[in-house]
Amino acid sequence: MTNLLSSLTAPAEDAEQASERASFWSRIAQQLADAIGQGVYRPGERLPSEHALAEQFGVNRHTIRRSLAHLDQRGLVHATQGRGTFVEAFAVDLALGKRSRHRQSLAQAGLRGGLQVMHAQEVAANADQALALQVTPDSPLLFLQVLGEGAGQPLHVSERYFPLPRFTGLAEIVQASGSITAAFAQLGVADYQRQESRISARLPSKEVARWLSQSSTRPVILVSSVNLDPQGVPIEFSMAWFAGDRVTLTVKHDEP
Repeated sequence: MTNLLSSLTAPAEDAEQASERASFWSRIAQQLADAIGQGVYRPGERLPSEHALAEQFGVNRHTIRRSLAHLDQRGLVHATQGRGTFVEAFAVDLALGKRSRHRQSLAQAGLRGGLQVMHAQEVAANADQALALQVTPDSPLLFLQVLGEGAGQPLHVSERYFPLPRFTGLAEIVQASGSITAAFAQLGVADYQRQESRISARLPSKEVARWLSQSSTRPVILVSSVNLDPQGVPIEFSMAWFAGDRVTLTVKHDEP
């Protein structure tokens, strides 16, 4: 009976130890990502060697290697054979979840930034916009072209549509605050969440490439999404083009 109990409890101990080991490399990866976002390690700079990082964090080199591999997957660093690991020229990891906010995502990456309204006008809803916002075709919408910045770099440019007359004045509030969340709050929407996001990669138009300060031959990440108010009513339909070489999008599945 003792042997049987031992054989049953051993895997649980191994699983716990494995979880603890995993937490080491993930915590180290996050600390390094925070340091990159805060400018401790500048774009193009070489990170300390695996040996130096292992001594700094009090772990073995295998753990450091796993942490660096994770950062590489997130697009924050790249390894060069025989030279070491370098911070990408500009890289930021943005969260994409039910309650993701541009400014909050930047803050989590240790960066400052906001939204800038490039153009605003009233338009009539086409079929796709009407379907997304659950309004009739030709209903009046507020159209905003918005540039999202972080650390002085353009990260995404978006086309956003809001039903009128509910969001009359939203453009002016976004321009003044740099935040759509703040504008929603002033207009009576204290909270909202994303209904869905559709992600694809494509070549940008010349206009999008110009706003993102990149070549039109370099792919961008297109995210189409719909936001809902607490009552489940659609309040925003957007299409955002992210600079593919500056942004990594992490989809969050653990938000309530």
